Amino acid sequence: MAVPPFDPELGVALESLGNGPREPVTPGNLAARQERDAATRPRPTADDLRADGRFEVAELSVPGLRDGPDVTLVSVRPAGLEGPLPLLYYMHGGAMIMGNAWSVLPRILGEWVLPLDMAVISVEYRLAPRTRYPGPLEDCYAGLLWAAEHAAELGIDADRLIVGGKSAGGGLAAALALLTRDHGGPGLLGQLLLCPMLDDRGHTFSSRQMSGTGLWDLVSHETAWQALLGDLHGAADVPPYAAPARETDLSGLPPAFIDVGSAEMFRDEDVAYANGIWQAGGQAELHVWPGAYHGFDGMAPQAAISKDARDARTRWLRRLLAQSRNTGDTGPRPPG
Repeated sequence: MAVPPFDPELGVALESLGNGPREPVTPGNLAARQERDAATRPRPTADDLRADGRFEVAELSVPGLRDGPDVTLVSVRPAGLEGPLPLLYYMHGGAMIMGNAWSVLPRILGEWVLPLDMAVISVEYRLAPRTRYPGPLEDCYAGLLWAAEHAAELGIDADRLIVGGKSAGGGLAAALALLTRDHGGPGLLGQLLLCPMLDDRGHTFSSRQMSGTGLWDLVSHETAWQALLGDLHGAADVPPYAAPARETDLSGLPPAFIDVGSAEMFRDEDVAYANGIWQAGGQAELHVWPGAYHGFDGMAPQAAISKDARDARTRWLRRLLAQSRNTGDTGPRPPG
């Protein structure tokens, strides 16, 4: 099957990794892969994130939904800004089976929080298969509800909440947008969906075309969804809150930014999701980065196409915040 060629800079970065990171995730090696990820993935401390006083950092423990355990939120905002700030409520990637809330923050702080005068909360949701659906999503929803209810003490603007995430985190962000729409949750200003993991079925053309050419394949895909869904896996009635691509009504959602690579498995499901929002009368900005594989901007951050992708995301956030800003003097201002 013919495949789109990789961007030259991205191809060099992928080849430099060797074959180790491309080893499929299987039910048999999942526990070992999770242990390795937990041991090797960066986990900056609160002191690290404060960056010599440039940021205010708090690690919060908030009540879970129903009988669920407390949820850890990592809250960060630029130091010295008064007034309610817009909030990016962010879910990390890792296919629902790996990752942590701390590792994603240094880049978010440098690219968005400081330049755009906004706050961020990163969610430490429980991972599959120890916790299956709906546990991870309920963690994220519980944290969002708590943040909206405690906006004043957090110094955030409850009218300017943006959910976002990458890969599995993008899928969770999309699910939160559906949940808040359907259950009267906090109003959302936007949803930032970066190469989101949306479809459990693995039946798109790109899921077959691009399997194993980058860092993800159908074996890993099946393993991750099985870990999350358990007995639901393969069922015809998987809820759209578990796999947002299952939703047939994408009306009434907040504006979306969706980006994906042309050379990755998630391409077709992400393009279809943007198209579904448009067909329902909604607003979505879609970028399909030519020759990009899954997670390309993290693998090759200095590549020209990675810089372009980061710039596009920042421009969307800046434009969204500018359009939402009240005409009065309600934005952040220096103390005194």
